[in-house]
Amino acid sequence: MKWDLNYLEENIGTSDFTVFQSSNHKFKYYDEKKIPKLNAEFIPPTTKLSMKFSEFTKCLTETKDSNSRLYLQECLNNNLGAEIVRDFLNFDWQFCTTIQSKHSWGPLTSNLLLVGMEGNVSPCHYDEQQNLFAQVLGHKRCILFPPEQFECLYPHPVFHPHDRQSMVDFDNPDHVRFPKFKELKGWETVIGPGEVLYIPIYWWHHIESLLAGGPTVTINFWYKAKPNGSVTYPLKGHQKVAIMRNIEKMLVDVLQDPNDVSPLLRAIVLGRYTEHT
Repeated sequence: MKWDLNYLEENIGTSDFTVFQSSNHKFKYYDEKKIPKLNAEFIPPTTKLSMKFSEFTKCLTETKDSNSRLYLQECLNNNLGAEIVRDFLNFDWQFCTTIQSKHSWGPLTSNLLLVGMEGNVSPCHYDEQQNLFAQVLGHKRCILFPPEQFECLYPHPVFHPHDRQSMVDFDNPDHVRFPKFKELKGWETVIGPGEVLYIPIYWWHHIESLLAGGPTVTINFWYKAKPNGSVTYPLKGHQKVAIMRNIEKMLVDVLQDPNDVSPLLRAIVLGRYTEHT
């Protein structure tokens, strides 16, 4: 595919793009709508900016040797340049729709364009949609963990702005606070231009743009999950994660104060569902 930075800059149009700026190499997602729900002050780990693509590429050069890092993340739509829209329509949609049909996924919800600096990291998290992760430019290291390893990755509570993100710092894990992290086992791969990685719903993934590889360009294809049908037992890992999320959400909605959730869960579990030796 011809989508290198020069081609994108020449053809993508004059719209403003969403760019995140970080003082380090990590770009941990946060939900702005959930910030007011915290009693404690929440400091976003990145700054959200808006800029033209030409401004973004210029900043990539200027910040290359500084501590500041940038990551463009923008949905593809018909507001882009005519040539980019034409390229979009010429994607191998048969490949995508064949997979979608084979696995009975729901509809395509969005395509996300990701343009990042080498060394950028999307810390470990999971998503609630099926994801075809298509690499266009550069290489990325991807580490995946199944939903069954939920306990080893210690996600933030659902009401937290970092919902669906692991609390563990992979660069410096706190094994005292997160002891089960030592038991974590995953699958690692490196994907390059023309390769597509399937990231299943609720699967954890830690993504790194490889150093010395230059800027990276990726396109995500997001699909809704398979419509609910008859439930079969035993439940699968992703179904159990969905149940836990629903329980948390219900408790937060009913109790109103997130600080009341933990005491209530402890009262339900401790001494009744915990094992004794």
